[in-house]
Amino acid sequence: MTYIVGMVSQKGGVGKSTLARMMARELVAGGFLTKIADLDTQQQTCTNWAGRRAENGVTPEVQVQSFARVKSAIEDADRFDALILDGKPNASDQTIEIAKASDLVVIPTGQTLDDLHPGVLLAHSLRKKGIVSGKIAFALFQTTGSERESMAARDYIDEAGYKVLEGEVSVSTAYGSASDQGKAITETSFSTLNARASKLAQSVIDRMAELQDRSVV
Repeated sequence: MTYIVGMVSQKGGVGKSTLARMMARELVAGGFLTKIADLDTQQQTCTNWAGRRAENGVTPEVQVQSFARVKSAIEDADRFDALILDGKPNASDQTIEIAKASDLVVIPTGQTLDDLHPGVLLAHSLRKKGIVSGKIAFALFQTTGSERESMAARDYIDEAGYKVLEGEVSVSTAYGSASDQGKAITETSFSTLNARASKLAQSVIDRMAELQDRSVV
């Protein structure tokens, strides 16, 4: 059975494509045949990143393919152990399609209300379209390192009725430098930063497995 994970966001710049690339890298490293479907045909953030990764000889190789439609992206999903759908920012018909096709929908968000509020509104809009709340999870990105602020963000999402994944990705220029080289945020030169990102990646994987176990029972 193929794991399909949708990465969606209400606004750009919150870490959606960064999260998609991290998850693909970690799944491939764990032995999963994985592909990212880059559905943002204008920006092609993941597609361009994969090109830099290949040019710099970074391993393991991560497959990325650009698609204009969700339907086309999932046609060959059965060929993979995991398919990551990286959608366009902002709520749209495509966002709904991604959510319906996915086993797990991940919404990355910062820890300020400027990020949290739009993210929760997006989650609410998905629920109105028939996506069950248990299939939606939030990932904290661009955090400041303040435990108090992180807890406040987690409480905000929890009170809205959604799961917050373990781990978080803090603000660091090292993550940007890694991306420039075609690396994921678990592949920086700093073990502490890699460990933080890896904790989030593992939480996504654990949630994927949990949801698929439920669907089988």
